[in-house]
Amino acid sequence: MDKKGRILTGHRPTGPRHIGHLVGTLETWAAIQDKFECYFLVADLHVLTTDYDHPKRIHANILDVLADWIAAGIDPKRSSIVLQSAIPEHAQLSLLLGMLVTVSRLTRVPTYKEQVKELKLQPSMGFLTYPVLQAADILIYKADVVPIGEDQLPHLEVTREIARRFNQLYGQAFSEPEPLLSHTPRLPGTDNRTMHTSCGNTIFLKDTPEETTRKVMNMYTDPTRIHHTDPGHVEGNPVFTYHDVFNPDIEEVVELKNLYRAGKIGDVEVKRRLSVVLNDYLDPVRQQRADLCAHPDDLRDIIRSGTMRARPIAQSTISEVYKKMGLGTIV
Repeated sequence: MDKKGRILTGHRPTGPRHIGHLVGTLETWAAIQDKFECYFLVADLHVLTTDYDHPKRIHANILDVLADWIAAGIDPKRSSIVLQSAIPEHAQLSLLLGMLVTVSRLTRVPTYKEQVKELKLQPSMGFLTYPVLQAADILIYKADVVPIGEDQLPHLEVTREIARRFNQLYGQAFSEPEPLLSHTPRLPGTDNRTMHTSCGNTIFLKDTPEETTRKVMNMYTDPTRIHHTDPGHVEGNPVFTYHDVFNPDIEEVVELKNLYRAGKIGDVEVKRRLSVVLNDYLDPVRQQRADLCAHPDDLRDIIRSGTMRARPIAQSTISEVYKKMGLGTIV
């Protein structure tokens, strides 16, 4: 099967993946592996932009991310899983590309000010230049397409601008990568806020059925509903959002919504049904994940192999960039 081009995407290994990652990105990644030449980056250098003082966590988190990815359908035989820090060309290219973008341009990236405020940081230079390293990750493999959500479009635009600037100054080296937009709605956290590990509102792929059920039973519902006989609101109610995403019985979901609106079914019953649906959905992922985690050396071999496949591409790109920029030519 002819593939449509090369893809580069990835995650920071900040801990185990949750169901928002599963339906938001991982299932999409798994589905495109036969359509594109895929490189999935475990972006451990990016972790240092916020968690540089916790190095001991990174190794364990990398194995967690690997197990979650593979259990969710990322196939190391069809794709390359790459460890960012094991290929120094990522950092080299980031340094060089950083010469082509201004500080004022980076401070205008919407997520910069948002995350500084949200995380209450004194931002480091590395935090500011996060989009430049991200651009290097993409351009080092000359990726044609980058799967992203709409919130990441400003970051990709920085990459496109840097590629354009490089080509104007030094001659054609990079194409401007196109976005492959995800149209999957973002799954809310169990408390109806944005799902984020630090908020304690996630259901992890590694959670046991009992842990999953407990989290479902504690989910936010309709705060205006005092008694189970009161008419309830379905819109903005994460229990029903999850039913829409995970419950394959569409007729049942419609019936549950109608009963809830009419005050003929309580939150507990709706949640109990959701816990069954969610555990059925996650059970195959959990089982495969447990098998993978029982053999950590196999996980290390997988990322080692993917990294070795990616390394010649990165080396070729950095060699081309050095030559075009007039670097390293005397010696």
